[in-house]
Order: sequence, then structure tokens, then C-alpha cells
Amino acid sequence: MIEVADTAMGSSDPATLLAEAEALGDRLQRVREAIGRVIFGQQEVVEQTLITLLSGGHALLVGVPGLGKTKLVETLGTVLGLDAKRVQFTPDLMPADIIGSEVLEESEAGKRAFRFLPGPVFCQLLMADEINRASPRTQSALLQAMQEHRVAVAGVAHPLPIPFHVLATQNPIEQEGTYPLPEAQLDRFLLEVEVGYPDEAAERAMLLATTGARDAKPVPTMTGAELIAAQALIRRIPVGESVLDAILRLVRGARPDSSGLEAVRRQLAWGPGPRAAQALMLATRARAVMDGRLAPSVEDVLALAEPVLRHRMALNFSARADGVVLGDVIGMLKAQLG
Repeated sequence: MIEVADTAMGSSDPATLLAEAEALGDRLQRVREAIGRVIFGQQEVVEQTLITLLSGGHALLVGVPGLGKTKLVETLGTVLGLDAKRVQFTPDLMPADIIGSEVLEESEAGKRAFRFLPGPVFCQLLMADEINRASPRTQSALLQAMQEHRVAVAGVAHPLPIPFHVLATQNPIEQEGTYPLPEAQLDRFLLEVEVGYPDEAAERAMLLATTGARDAKPVPTMTGAELIAAQALIRRIPVGESVLDAILRLVRGARPDSSGLEAVRRQLAWGPGPRAAQALMLATRARAVMDGRLAPSVEDVLALAEPVLRHRMALNFSARADGVVLGDVIGMLKAQLG
């Protein structure tokens, strides 16, 4: 039996909901095809990034340089019809360089007044390139924007455009001169997406497509308004009791003080909070719709466990000394779900 959980707009007629979900699935298939003409061999990365946007969240893209992270964000902005901007994070970047600042202006009549000049955060899709290279003070400037979709300057709140998403990139190597993201900010990212090397076939196709006379260009396939409607639909997708139980078992089992696994209690310093369960609820719904299904399954929970959990938990010193990695711990938790 399927029950509706956490519905945003009340109950909906099943036939109408099914028709809307099928229409969205078809549209998302066209979106993936449009992205695939430009991005090669990163199907899982594209899928997880789209899941993040459909869930109304932000994503942290982690990978070595040259894997197309910047290209992916630029392509998403065009395909989804979003106003996209990019900020290159550096150690000398200031908060005002992101959120904006007030300037004193004098009119022709001699009257002086402050005017707010919005920063690049006032967009629908913000790429925070190499976010860990900026100082903690600058990193924290994004916290309010990511959580509340507004920024405050000189005591005045300025709302951000809707929709608003942050896709941040992080280089896992060359850590000298970087500032690790604080746990509070990491928790604001719905998914941490690992960007790996493409396989040989994809790399061959990329070489042929990108070194010729003309590169393939992304084409608009959705609009910002359609993305907002899709996000509202995702929140109306029914979630079964088995999926809800799997999410709770997975998230609560990753907490050292409440886990039923001795290895988890022994190896973890801290675990995920309720925001991880919320992220899983939304992400499993989005994944189901992308696959053409009306309701998520436990398989969706297992598939999204690592990108949801790995940036929301940490190993203790003894576990790191023994060579344990978070993937091993998450694997044990997934094995409990079958």
C-alpha cells in the first residue's frame, strides 16, 4: 500500500498526478538528451545534478580539474533556461563581491543616498567555482543565501530570484591554501556529486566532437517557470512506508549514538542530522520521476545514500588511521536495507 507523505499541495487525483509525472518524465528525457550532446560520459553526474535541481537544492561537485564541471553548469543554465552566473573563489574574494554592497550616490540636487548594487548571487543558477579556496568569512556569505534564498545588507533583506540554486565545485587535490568547508555549510548541499574520469568510449566521442571546426551548443529545453512547477510536482509524489522506513533506518543508523552497528559507533565521529533524511525523501522522488515511475523504491534510497550522506558524516581519528573510508561505512549501512 502506498501512502502520501510530506505533500506540499495536499492530496491530488491519482490519474492527474500520473499524467503530470509522465509529462515531466518525457520533458526530463529531452533535457538529458540536450545535455548529452555537450557533456560526454557523465550520465550519473548529470542525473544526480538534475535530481538536486528538481529537489530544489544545491549540489557540491567534487572532482579533479578538466572533467567538465564548469561546462556542465554552463550547459544546465542554457538547457533549463536559467539566468546563470559564475564566481571564481579565491583567497582575496570578499563577501561583498558575492552578495553585493551599498554605494553612496549624490543626485543633481545635491542629495546623498545609498543605493544597493546586487552581486552575482542575484541569479537563478550560481556556479561557485573552487569554493574551498575562499576564506571562511566569504564562504559564510553564501550560507544565508543557500538556506533562506535572501541576503541582508546594512540591515535590509533582499530576496533572491526564484528558482535559486548553487552548484559549487571543489578540487580534491592541491589542498594547500584552501579552507575546508564548515559542517554547517556542507549540510546545505543536498548532494555531494563525485565527478570521475569518463570511460574510453565517452572520451573518444568527446575528442571527435570538441576538436572539430564547430562545437555542439546546448539548446534551451525548459524554462525557469517549468522547473518551479516540476519542483512542486516532485513534492506531491507519493512515498511508500517501506521507503520511508528505509530512509529513517539509513540516516538514524549513521549516527554513532543511536546506530545498531558496532562498527559505526566505533568509527564515526558524528553523523547526519534530519536534513539528510529530508534530502533523501526529495531526491528519491526526483529519481523515480526521471526513471518514469510514479513512486520511489528502496533501490532509489540505496542509489542516493552516498551522495546524500558522505558530506554529512565524519570518521574519527582511529578509523582514519586504520584506513577506513566513508564509503565502507555507508556500504555497511546499505547492506542492512537489503
